[in-house]
Amino acid sequence: MACSYPEGQIHSYSRVCSRHFNKDDVREPLSETGRRLLNKGAVPALFEWNNFTLPTSRPGVWERRERPPPMTEDDGDAGEKADIPMDHDYASASDPAVVDLALDDNMSLRDEILKLREHVEKLTMNQRFGIHRFAASDKDIRFFTRFASYDLLMRFWALIEPSLPNMVSVTQAQRGTFTEPSSTVTRFLQPIDEMFMFLNYLALGSKQRDLADRYGVHQSTVSRIITTWSNFLYTVLGSVRIWIPEEKIRAHLPAEFKDYADTTVILDCTELRCQCPSSPLLQSEMFSAYKSHCTLKGLLGVAPHGAVTFISQLYAGSISDKQITRESGILSLLRPGMAIMVDRGFLVDDLVPCKIYRPAFLSGRSQMSACEVRETQAIARLRVHVERLIRRVKEHKFFDTEIPLRLFGNINQLYTVACLLTNYENGPLVKAWAKKPE
Repeated sequence: MACSYPEGQIHSYSRVCSRHFNKDDVREPLSETGRRLLNKGAVPALFEWNNFTLPTSRPGVWERRERPPPMTEDDGDAGEKADIPMDHDYASASDPAVVDLALDDNMSLRDEILKLREHVEKLTMNQRFGIHRFAASDKDIRFFTRFASYDLLMRFWALIEPSLPNMVSVTQAQRGTFTEPSSTVTRFLQPIDEMFMFLNYLALGSKQRDLADRYGVHQSTVSRIITTWSNFLYTVLGSVRIWIPEEKIRAHLPAEFKDYADTTVILDCTELRCQCPSSPLLQSEMFSAYKSHCTLKGLLGVAPHGAVTFISQLYAGSISDKQITRESGILSLLRPGMAIMVDRGFLVDDLVPCKIYRPAFLSGRSQMSACEVRETQAIARLRVHVERLIRRVKEHKFFDTEIPLRLFGNINQLYTVACLLTNYENGPLVKAWAKKPE
């Protein structure tokens, strides 16, 4: 046997590798997919036992690549190590000096970013319309809110802020979700800016579209904010008892009232021009002969020291002073021993249980007596303070124009809040009243 294999170990499935045949015994294939074939009669003849060896294979690319000789300890001590270029530098250790410089640059960049952010916030604050934009100017605060200073406005805010969680928005009222936490209600403005917007509406008489443009919100949002805040302040400020007992009034009675020491309240009516309804019947009810226009009429009461102590709801302009006194509820607050100061047109002697100070009438006479003239002048000087109060209420430019019919559902709240705000906006009506009585 040419293979020198034992005869018993050769079977039909035994195979012989092609390297044991001479090259002349093998026929190469004619195509790429063909197989190599042996010539007829070819037998294996190349084996280790007959001194055949394979030729040395050619070295690969990696073995043929030149490499620098390995460095010895002597070479390392002789001088500095040569810089070996690396494909990637993330595995190498950075120079400590370079790291320190990078950290310094990083810190300086962070400081610069912080300064730029503060600058952007200041620019945004100056551009955004809100209370903080005008906080540094009492003159601006006075113009936009009627509050005398930013400090007074912040004191007022501190009084009402604890009640904000109980605020019910118009949206909540419409949905009937009164128990929904106020924190879950979507707000486009901060609560303090919502209050500032409401005060702008009253103080400047701004149109809702103008406010929407200033504050960057939709006009419907402005309408909801105004309605919500008018109801909120009407409830919060209205829950504070403003009627002052006569004992406290006498204890703080201004010196100007020493001849009328029992005066508890000064009463007068005010009228607001409004849009005339189309109904002739309603026109006749709302038409005021005094203003020659359709009006809404309300009764105001002022204590001698200048605080608002009574505000009635608004009635149709044709109502008389006597009728409004009867229906307003002021009679339930008056007691014997008190005195009220009224204008000449308040003929309420048969209604009130107390004394009345009122300018004298001629009553068919050609002239009044000297005593009556002096008393009329004295009462007129004191009654001027209630007229100043009415003027302060009407300094809110909202009341300068005709009140449209669409606001009638909310006008009582707006009017009452405007009157109550005078107790917080400016302090005493007359500075002289701050002096101790003689």
